Amino acid sequence: MRRPGGRPQKACPSKSRKCPTITTKASAGWRAENDRNGAPMKPHTGLRIVLILASMLLWWNLSWAQTHRAEREYTAQNLATLLNVGRLVIERNQTLINDPQKGDKGFTPEVFEHQVVEEFLRQTTIDLNRLPSDLPSLAKTQLPLLLQSSKEVVADAQFVINQRGIGYKNFIPATFGSQAARKFSNRSHVKIKQTALNPRNLKNAPDGYEEQVLNRLAAQPVSHAPVTEWIDDGKLLRTMTPIYYSQDCLVCHGAPKGMLDISGYLREGAREGDLAGAISIQIPLNNP
Repeated sequence: MRRPGGRPQKACPSKSRKCPTITTKASAGWRAENDRNGAPMKPHTGLRIVLILASMLLWWNLSWAQTHRAEREYTAQNLATLLNVGRLVIERNQTLINDPQKGDKGFTPEVFEHQVVEEFLRQTTIDLNRLPSDLPSLAKTQLPLLLQSSKEVVADAQFVINQRGIGYKNFIPATFGSQAARKFSNRSHVKIKQTALNPRNLKNAPDGYEEQVLNRLAAQPVSHAPVTEWIDDGKLLRTMTPIYYSQDCLVCHGAPKGMLDISGYLREGAREGDLAGAISIQIPLNNP
């Protein structure tokens, strides 16, 4: 056989010898497809897939952890703000609460709630009556729970608040805050606590971590920014939001140091702006 413009092509010498295979683009494509469908996978290809899957899993775990940490930090910050707002509302109504001439003060749990919702909205832009759809799920459950717990504290104190003939009722911001924090913590995996280096209520005594942070806060200039840390290998969020003495607090906590105040406790000799304590919050990473 003669190829066009070339030498004659030799025929296959015999049946016992195979003719050399002439590879064309079509046959090469067919063989590649066949290798993909039926031929065993090369070892390095399998390793590459395993590494890709491992990288994807690691990325997903890191992304999940970062998202959950951010949600918990956000929730802790707003829980501290909400408890502080409740304390502020009690402080604003302190003169009314301590009025000995008046029986029914009209400071009901509903009135308290209304004032708290308004002030919290002003400070955070979050409406507790209509929670935003993009609010983290943890905040959606815990903020209403703290509000409800706070209302119940005010409800429990109605008999004391409405007593006629008695001035000082010992229903003050610190008392309210301690009771609301405990009531909330008994219902939630999130723990809130008012604490101080020298608390009047021993139930508010700091643990080792809280004492360390309180000493640090007391030694630095006034800052309302919370101290936020992840401890236990990143499994537990701890935040400490400082509380400072206002002028109204000095009626009981101010000078002269060591003199009994109206509630029967020894005055601390504090000055306006001194560290009074902190709102301590603990949230585990792995709870819902």
